[in-house]
Amino acid sequence: MNFVTLNNGLKMPQLGYGVWQVKDDEATPAVAKALEVGYTSIDTAMVYQNEAGVGKAIRESGIPREELFITTKVWNADQGYENTLRAYDESLERLGLDYVDLYLIHWPTPEFNQYIDTYKAMEKLYHDGRVKAIGVCNFNIDHLERLLNECDVKPVLNQIECHPYFSRSDIKAFCAKHDIFVEAWSPLDQGSDLLQDDVVVKIAEEHGKTAAQVVLRWHLQNNSIVIPKSVTPSRIEENFNVFDFELTPEEMTKIHSLNRNQRRGPDPAVMNRR
Repeated sequence: MNFVTLNNGLKMPQLGYGVWQVKDDEATPAVAKALEVGYTSIDTAMVYQNEAGVGKAIRESGIPREELFITTKVWNADQGYENTLRAYDESLERLGLDYVDLYLIHWPTPEFNQYIDTYKAMEKLYHDGRVKAIGVCNFNIDHLERLLNECDVKPVLNQIECHPYFSRSDIKAFCAKHDIFVEAWSPLDQGSDLLQDDVVVKIAEEHGKTAAQVVLRWHLQNNSIVIPKSVTPSRIEENFNVFDFELTPEEMTKIHSLNRNQRRGPDPAVMNRR
């Protein structure tokens, strides 16, 4: 496992396991398998409705809590100062944990204009020692600029949609300039034709790896944190086995050239669903 050091000094595994769209009862065996394989970073969210299942797997694993890195998120309907503090307590209760390592704003929802108050509540949780780090998801550059101007604690990362068909060079450069890590969700483009792309397939063949492993390696060598999701045990293992090879600069460039600015998820500028 590779680790990155966040801007507050906290170390975080560069490869984690995501549970988006995993039902609560499926989350327990899936997370158990991920922990067995060697993942120690688990990414969930209130809106995924599987925090209880994730927490059950954590408790049953027998792994000391301090060896794990757990992330969850405040949902749009729970934004606002007091609501965020309450939502955090409710997430802890569902997870069965005393703290999470990383707490994130799930979306900026700019129409409701609450993400600054939400983040200030998260700053309180951080200053009170109730969470080890705070950050954001799906923030565009303008959202990040406002946050940096109006809040005191710099977010440690921005979790965004990112994959070779949507490589996000502009926001990656902004985050790098401000010492904010990019964490990629849907890093494999949700199983689209990316994994059948001739460029990716050819590189995979040359390394004796799968297309998914090559794409994950591309993320890692771009200094991004990555959280692939699968409930298939063999793929959970496959996605973890990406530390025993390296892409050449030429291969990295070829994959980067696949960018289509093709977004699969919602645009944060207009995503205001509660």
